[in-house]
Amino acid sequence: MGLSADLRKQTWEIVNKLDKAYPEAHQELNFSTAFELLIATILAAQCTDVKVNEVTKNLFKKYPNPAAYVRASEDELRSDLAGITFTGNKTKYIKNCCAMLVSDFGGQVPNTVEELVKLQGVGRKTANIVLANAMGIPAIGVDTHTIRVPNRLGWVNTKNTDKIEQTLCDLLPEEKWHRGNIVIQWHGRYTCKAKKPKCGECAIFDLCNWEDKGLYS
Repeated sequence: MGLSADLRKQTWEIVNKLDKAYPEAHQELNFSTAFELLIATILAAQCTDVKVNEVTKNLFKKYPNPAAYVRASEDELRSDLAGITFTGNKTKYIKNCCAMLVSDFGGQVPNTVEELVKLQGVGRKTANIVLANAMGIPAIGVDTHTIRVPNRLGWVNTKNTDKIEQTLCDLLPEEKWHRGNIVIQWHGRYTCKAKKPKCGECAIFDLCNWEDKGLYS
């Protein structure tokens, strides 16, 4: 299906319905600055937001800025990340990421995708999440839910995150990118689940093109 006017109209209709279905939808990682969200998003890879929030509650107090992470030893930081998946790798990512923030960006989080992805442990998804949620810059972060839901709806037929991001940016007006991203993620997390989706409770059931939706209704 091409990016026709009809498809764009349907996409806007679906996003509006999801927005009404999930008025409470928000970024579930706790943060108060762009730097905190950057760290939290790196930690959230293949880890639950709940666990990340448990760890960052104390982590953010102990490490208020990139220089604090740089000063810490790997062993100390790894201990402070206990409970997070892939702790060893993420310890190295955060140490190297923060070292570059200090050396190349004056300790500040850059505000472009191109600069953010230079940081270790940061891909387009993480970069876009930081830009949209902490800086108010229109962007779409493609996570596992943002892969699954558009595929089931028939908007895309690919798991390539760059292609999905571009398609969603083309389908939605720029002012809808962030909110659309959030409600699609919530729909995937709480209703359109990978296993045992709740099609019988779906606010957009009639607009969904997924061939298996009848099996779960």
